[in-house]
Amino acid sequence: MRIGLITPDPGHPLLAATIALLTPEHQVETLDPRTVAEVPEPLANVYLLKSRTPRALALAHALEQRGASVVNSAAATALCQDRTAMAEHALRAGLPFAATRTYTTLAQLASGPRLPGPVVVKSRHSRRHDLVARLDSDIQLRELAATCPQEPVVVQEFAPNSGWDHKLWAIGDQLFAALRRSELSPEGRGPTLPLTPGSLPPGWPAVVRQVGEVFALDVYGVDIIDTGDGAPLIVDINAFPGVRGQSGAPEALAALAQYGPNRSSTAGTRRV
Repeated sequence: MRIGLITPDPGHPLLAATIALLTPEHQVETLDPRTVAEVPEPLANVYLLKSRTPRALALAHALEQRGASVVNSAAATALCQDRTAMAEHALRAGLPFAATRTYTTLAQLASGPRLPGPVVVKSRHSRRHDLVARLDSDIQLRELAATCPQEPVVVQEFAPNSGWDHKLWAIGDQLFAALRRSELSPEGRGPTLPLTPGSLPPGWPAVVRQVGEVFALDVYGVDIIDTGDGAPLIVDINAFPGVRGQSGAPEALAALAQYGPNRSSTAGTRRV
């Protein structure tokens, strides 16, 4: 079996461990989207899209046009890059996603009405080193706007919580979980603590599975905060995150690459 990795970094811990599991029996090839000029032939049996740059998405789309199987699809990955489209799609599906407002630029937000209270401001387009900040005052907003006035942003009202994010990941049928102190907490980002899926509040695993169905994702992350009494609030969704330090994650990804997701007949027809 031939398995393609669309990534500029095959040495990423999750990918490197997965490659080590696959190579005794399968041929694994890396396609660096920065340098691949055209779709290589013959096609691999499956491609894993572990990159979210425009060039990577274009390469994945071209492969799909040739009939290749890509995990996750270019369309599903692109949807998770646009936080406005992500929120609209999640809320239409009835997911407990944070209410999200969009502004053309940060300067537009700063020139508008006063903040209704603490808010979280994020870059509209998810990417490495994007903007994520809690703002408690109009002074903070103006100071932030002065640093990147033309940045397109989304705004979510700050939901009181413990200061810890639940980091949940799915790889095929396998669910992984951890607690991480939020970068928005007064103490700043802290350690990541192990968490078993069985210790999650009732209904949370089902919410994660619903995210996968609604967004047509097979490898994805869901950031959830507990707003009280186990009530989940989704604040972000990521296509093909790193899933670092999770025992069993490389094995789950290797199985997904070889055998595909175990979907029901209805799940297999899902669309973004």
